[in-house]
Amino acid sequence: MSTLLIKNIDLLVTMDDQRRELHHTNLYIENSFIKAVGDAGELPASADDVLDLTGHIVFPGFVNTHHHFYQTLTRSVPKAQDANLFNWLVTLYPIWARMTPEDIRTSTQTALAELALSGCTTASDHLYLFPNGTKLDDEIEAAAAVGLRLHASRGSMSLGESQGGLPPDSVVDSEDEILADSQRLIETYHDPNPGSMVQIVLAPCSPFSVTGELMRQSAKLAREYSVHLHTHLAETEDEEDFCLEKFGHRPVAYMQEVDWIGKDVWFAHSVHVNHDEIQLYADTGCGVAHCPGSNMRLASGIAPILKMLTMGVKVGLGVDGSASNDSSHLLAEARQALLLSRLGAGVSGASRSGEEAPPLMSARQALEIATRGGAAVLGRNDIGSLETGKCADLFAIDLNRLDYAGALHDPVAAALFCAPQKVDVSIVGGKIVVKDGEMVGLDIPTLVNKHNKAAARLVNGHD
Repeated sequence: MSTLLIKNIDLLVTMDDQRRELHHTNLYIENSFIKAVGDAGELPASADDVLDLTGHIVFPGFVNTHHHFYQTLTRSVPKAQDANLFNWLVTLYPIWARMTPEDIRTSTQTALAELALSGCTTASDHLYLFPNGTKLDDEIEAAAAVGLRLHASRGSMSLGESQGGLPPDSVVDSEDEILADSQRLIETYHDPNPGSMVQIVLAPCSPFSVTGELMRQSAKLAREYSVHLHTHLAETEDEEDFCLEKFGHRPVAYMQEVDWIGKDVWFAHSVHVNHDEIQLYADTGCGVAHCPGSNMRLASGIAPILKMLTMGVKVGLGVDGSASNDSSHLLAEARQALLLSRLGAGVSGASRSGEEAPPLMSARQALEIATRGGAAVLGRNDIGSLETGKCADLFAIDLNRLDYAGALHDPVAAALFCAPQKVDVSIVGGKIVVKDGEMVGLDIPTLVNKHNKAAARLVNGHD
């Protein structure tokens, strides 16, 4: 049995059902789960390890519900800087087609380290193309060395240009191969138990890159094994036009046709959805991964997130691919969600016209999306809050820094309203992965050098 006592926490944001914020408290962790929360006199006096967090605010570990780790290799590619989604994809597909298994391993560790340093303890990644012998196994094995929980999505593309899809034929696979590999991965890696470090998700890429039959068969396979389903949906107006022309349906209605509606499904983006479609999400339990940074970067639009929350939709946060966001900073993404929601509310127009201003997303709502919301989207009830019986996943920020000077009358809100920072401590399952603002057990300078060389080779087409 291993134990960890975290003492002298200035402020603990539990995100439990009562949304308690506890001052001057302590956490006792036993075998990767929270055993007790409270005053020092109520907890065991000793532990295998003791961590003093005097002067720190502690949050539940953030949950990233949508990412493409490999895209850290193609950040800020010149020809893709000012493109919308479809043109951005067409530009980058040939570059991604050069990736090797080692590129997948390197980019996985780069993305996860960046996430860990920004408060993330659980990350869902969507890998949907497998050139040159790459496999999802490469990602899973590389992630184990970093120490974050991973929901590894076995993505896929089967509808190439010659069949009316968007991706070039060189990066699509046969549907029989996709389904066989999906089954292999579930049987090899998926752990549904509380505290699991790896879960497998089936994730055909998008309506414009797979056939309806692959969507149906993936849904059938996922439900046979009780794993979740994930895809991009309603991200852009171009996608809506594609679905109407090719399938005769808007994107959400097309998902109904291919059996992709239910509490085991979550969609990335859902920018272009109407009231009835949001109501369908709420009624059936579909989740949404909100990716504000990417939606702004690609000029996709503003997702109606506050309306979704009001109507009871499960909403989590996603940094999306680091080639459409150029960052894997989850705390920064929570801030973007807060600010973009307010822009979408159109407050200034309402105030000029004399109408009552619409409600604004609060800092605590944005934090809830990043924690409890993400856990609900991934179908996990063992993460997302800090309370007895939950996984010991958390991060801490030292409040005594220049960036928070003058904001400590509400340090919880300050974490969102002030400029986003790197965390000082991050713990996953009771194990420290970030200490004193640095990754534990990962040589970052060597990783960055390796990553930059791989990125240069891919973008330039040669070593």
